Amino acid sequence: MSDMKLIRLVKLLAFSLLLLAFSSYINAPSYKIAKLKYGGGGDWYANKTSLPNLIKFCNQNLKMNIAPEEDIVEVGSPEIFTYPFIHMTGHGNVIFSNEEAENLRTYLIGGGFLHIDDNYGLDKFIRLEIKKVFPELEFVELPFTHPIYHQKYKFPNGLPKVHEHEGKAPKGYGLIYEGRLVCFYSYESDLGNGWEDQAVYNDPEEIRQKALQMGSNIVSFAFTSY
Repeated sequence: MSDMKLIRLVKLLAFSLLLLAFSSYINAPSYKIAKLKYGGGGDWYANKTSLPNLIKFCNQNLKMNIAPEEDIVEVGSPEIFTYPFIHMTGHGNVIFSNEEAENLRTYLIGGGFLHIDDNYGLDKFIRLEIKKVFPELEFVELPFTHPIYHQKYKFPNGLPKVHEHEGKAPKGYGLIYEGRLVCFYSYESDLGNGWEDQAVYNDPEEIRQKALQMGSNIVSFAFTSY
């Protein structure tokens, strides 16, 4: 067995053990989710209050036990395998090295979940980089009947619209690997903006609540679908 295959096998085995622990997350000790740090110059750090607000919403309304502050994890880091849920956002350029793409692929195949939220301007970059991760897959638009829209909160018309940019309808895309949704991509919705503190964008509270509800659906789906 080559060194690369051995490393991949070790990662998969280690992550499988972590997933067994996360399967009882409701009663488990506090655990963390993370924001993905990537190269290329894009603002991976955007929406600083988003994840803490989403975590608080999930803990209060879904009785989860997520640590109140997210971690930051780099695409190529072995630490990625300690998080069941990774969130990625930004407006600009994204670059994954071949090693980073392989690491992210191993993470997702092994049971991890990636939520990509286009903060307007990410689309043309992330699609190219995701092809490095899964060259055999294409993003597919998920039907409104998909379970991710029908967790605790029901979204029969798909993603809520938080901010307008070009008048386009919001769309939810997925990467499906061997029958499992491993990545959910929210496009033209600005979900992460909707999770921000109300003072950041002064969005109506109804819109913020819809964004948080949909965000909690994504987290809930990720924790129950592996």
